[in-house]
Amino acid sequence: MTSITADQVKELRERTGAGMMECKKALVENGGDFDKAVDALRKSGIAKAEKRADRAASEGRVESYIHPGYRVGVLIEVNCETDFVARTDDFTGLVRDLAMQAAAAGAEFVRREDVPADRIAKEKEIFAAQLANEGKPAAMIDKIVEGKLNKFYAEVCLLEQPFIKDDKTTIDALVKAASSKTGENIVVRRFARFKLGQE
Repeated sequence: MTSITADQVKELRERTGAGMMECKKALVENGGDFDKAVDALRKSGIAKAEKRADRAASEGRVESYIHPGYRVGVLIEVNCETDFVARTDDFTGLVRDLAMQAAAAGAEFVRREDVPADRIAKEKEIFAAQLANEGKPAAMIDKIVEGKLNKFYAEVCLLEQPFIKDDKTTIDALVKAASSKTGENIVVRRFARFKLGQE
């Protein structure tokens, strides 16, 4: 049997937001292979989150955040299932972190499904033209464009951005970890970002 150290469990917990026992179990079941344990936890976390996703999230908070210097502000709505969870310090902290993230990291959309099709088509066209100008083989361009498109989503979609307080964690993973901790479906519903002088 593979011996699993407390540091390995701690690192896995920090990376995934899963509970200590779940992390230890994932490491043991995957022979101490960190990447496989992450995948296993993500699969089980996604499965649990998907079971919860059907439950109505009609409670929550609307939070505002004004970035230092008063040039950028955000109004965000994050939902959960019960008023009890909405009033907890953990949920309040999560919503504040999400508002700060949206202000500081310049997100434009909540998720990739929110990006208009014409914007995606335009980005693909620009990426393809850049690659053609660089002399990349035509057969490789589509694959490279997909990779660049994923980077684009990570810049403009809040849930796909790396968390500004911990760039090893995405906002999606942060929300899923909070959902796992509370046992409730948590949904980032919408946000509006205001920048001085911008329409």
